[in-house]
Amino acid sequence: MLFLSKVTSQTFYPPDFPIASPQLMEAYIALQAWKQAITSDPNQFTANWHGPHVCNYTGVYCAPAPYDPFILTVAGIDLNHANIAGILPEELGLLKDLALFHLNSNRFFGVIPDSFIHLKFLFELDISNNRFSGPFPSVVFFLHSLKYLDVRFNEFDGKIPPQLFELKLDALFINNNRFHSALPANLGNSPVSVLVAASNDIGGCIPPSLANMAETLDEIVLSNMALTGCLQQDIGLLRGLTVLDVSFNNLAGPLPESIGAMRNLEQLNVAHNKFSGQVPSSICSLPKLENFTYSFNYFSGEPLGCLRLPGNDDRRNCIPNRPFQRTPEECSNFYAHPISCGSIQCPIS
Repeated sequence: MLFLSKVTSQTFYPPDFPIASPQLMEAYIALQAWKQAITSDPNQFTANWHGPHVCNYTGVYCAPAPYDPFILTVAGIDLNHANIAGILPEELGLLKDLALFHLNSNRFFGVIPDSFIHLKFLFELDISNNRFSGPFPSVVFFLHSLKYLDVRFNEFDGKIPPQLFELKLDALFINNNRFHSALPANLGNSPVSVLVAASNDIGGCIPPSLANMAETLDEIVLSNMALTGCLQQDIGLLRGLTVLDVSFNNLAGPLPESIGAMRNLEQLNVAHNKFSGQVPSSICSLPKLENFTYSFNYFSGEPLGCLRLPGNDDRRNCIPNRPFQRTPEECSNFYAHPISCGSIQCPIS
C-alpha cells in the first residue's frame, strides 16, 4: 500500500496568490495534478480549473470541514457524464475531506490510486462506466466511512475479494466487469440494502449465507453470472426483498415455495435457467408482485393467478395449453433426465 508521503508539490508549486487555508492549498495542488493527467476533455468541464478559487471549479463542491465549521474545504467532486479521459493521479489523496467522488460515464482508465487511503470521510464512491482495470481496488477496504460503492461497467478482473462483504456498505454495484471467481462464502455478512453483481463470469452456487441478509436486503440482481445449483428454501427468509433477479444463469430444480413469503416482492425474474416443475401458487398470490418473468425454463405448470399479474412472461416452458412453449420433444428429453439438486457441486470461494 502506497502512502501519500511521496506526493509533494514538486511539480505543482504553490501559486504566488494567497489561498484561504491549507486544505484549499492541497486541493489546488491535487486538482492541478489531475488536470495535467487528463488527456481528453471534449466538453471543456475542466476549462476553468485555474486560479486560486478551487471552489469555483466546475464539478468541485466546497463545504465546511467536518472537524471545523469555520474551515472551507473541498467536500465533493462530481464529473458525471463529462466524457473525460485520463488517469487518477496519486495527488488526489490530498483531498482528505472529500465525502463524494462521482465519475460516472467518463473514459478514465488505469487504477484507483493507493493514496485514496487518506480519504477517511469518503461516503460515496462512484467510478462506474469508465475503463478502470486490474484487480478489485483494495484501497476501498480502508475507507471506513464508505456507504455507497459503484464500480460497475469497468474492466476490473480477478477474484471478488471476501473483504468486500465485510464493509459496512448500504449499496454495492460490481456488475459488468470481468470478475471470474465464485461468490465468496461470506456474501451474507454484507449489510447492504442493494446488491448488483450481474454480468460477471462468476459460476458456482449462491452461498447459503445469503439468507443472513434478511434484515437489510431490499434488492438483489445476480443475472448473467453462470451460476449453478438450486435456489434453497431459506431464500424465503429474505422477506424484505422488493427485487429478485437471477435470470440468465444455469440454476435448476424447482422454485422454492418459500418465495411466497416475500410479501414485499415487486419484481421476480428467473428467466433463462433450467427451473422445472410447478410454479408455486404462493408466488403468484404475493400482494405487491407486478412483474414475474419465468420464460425459457422447463416449468410444467402454472396457477391461474400467474396469468392475472400485470407483467407475466411464461414463454418457452413446458406448460400445457399455453402459447409459445418448447416443443414436446424438448420437454420430454429434459424430464427424462431430471436434475437432482443434491448432486450438484457448488464451489464457493
